[in-house]
Amino acid sequence: MKLANRVAALTPSSTLAITAKAKELKENGYDIIGLGAGEPDFNTPDHIIEAAIMAMKEGHTKYTASAGLPTLKKAICKKLLMDQQLQYNPNEIIVGTGAKFVLYSLFQVLLNKGDEVIIPIPYWVSYPEQVKLAEGVPVFIEGNEGNEYKITPDQLEKAITSKTVALIINSPSNPTGMIYSKEELEAIGEICIKHDIWIISDEIYEKLVYFGTQHYSIAQINNKIKEKTILINGLSKSHSMTGWRIGYAAGPKDIITSMTDLSSHSISNPTSIAQYASIAAYEGSQEAVEVMRKAFEARLDVIYNQLIEIPGITCVKPQGAFYLFPNAKEAAKLTGYKDVDEFAAALLEEALVAVIPGSGFGAPNNIRLSYATSLEQLEEAIKRIHQFVVQKMG
Repeated sequence: MKLANRVAALTPSSTLAITAKAKELKENGYDIIGLGAGEPDFNTPDHIIEAAIMAMKEGHTKYTASAGLPTLKKAICKKLLMDQQLQYNPNEIIVGTGAKFVLYSLFQVLLNKGDEVIIPIPYWVSYPEQVKLAEGVPVFIEGNEGNEYKITPDQLEKAITSKTVALIINSPSNPTGMIYSKEELEAIGEICIKHDIWIISDEIYEKLVYFGTQHYSIAQINNKIKEKTILINGLSKSHSMTGWRIGYAAGPKDIITSMTDLSSHSISNPTSIAQYASIAAYEGSQEAVEVMRKAFEARLDVIYNQLIEIPGITCVKPQGAFYLFPNAKEAAKLTGYKDVDEFAAALLEEALVAVIPGSGFGAPNNIRLSYATSLEQLEEAIKRIHQFVVQKMG
């Protein structure tokens, strides 16, 4: 059967593939430690769950406005003003079924065939695929390890062509955990203004920052940059609500209106119950968010030092999110594997530790480890990897 070209050209998600393989091995009795998941290991806070239950009991189980409940959009506006001093009106906000679908919708309304979107490497696995689904062309810039995997203004300037429509910035980053400083964002933003290109700022990990590092939104720099920025965020990571599927975009009214029109013919609206839960998430206590952030920070502080003791492993210490992104090229070489993909596969099969190969993020020399699991499990996983490498080295 012939499928549509847009689907046939897609690359399967490496994160979902390795997670599925690890799950299969675990179900067959193997003691697998999974470090692949991109979701917090905390349950959704109780007051959010209770708000969802109350919403169902009160009959809030019907269709809502395609762009989201007005009360939720007002809560998002209040959050953006309080956290980042960003002023948005409700008609500049769209709520969708997770930040992933919000991004998908944005590319669909922003891109025409052949339009280019600049994507820094390493990148979240879905960025290039979503650009391709919108008939756009991903253009990659490699963020060097020596610059904490972040791109420079000079690199950006050289990558822009007459077909460039947008740049994606993900800070804190999945998979590296790196954060762009205010000065770095300003320099990048000025280039985008100069060339009149959109900035897509994915800030889904903004609440998960560590060791005194501060998160800045590029939209905070000045009004000119804000007017060219579409900010993407959601509650999946900050409030441990991955399964609730609520994300949002904030940006120019015309773009938000077009995204709303698309949503009205695709998802109709985000799940009503999840929206009421999200109102409680933003309007209620934020104590659970800070508890989770501190737990991730403490885990990172412990396991980072253990990780860099492994022969052949180097790693820039992350500043946010909940991932480590070590360079394992030398470790793969020392253990006799032709590349890091083979090394990662062997870790799963022999050491019983599931990590994500960096090739799925455009960085084939790296692996991604999530520390969104217990410290006990994390330390055991690092121990297994260390023993695996030493034994293979002979």
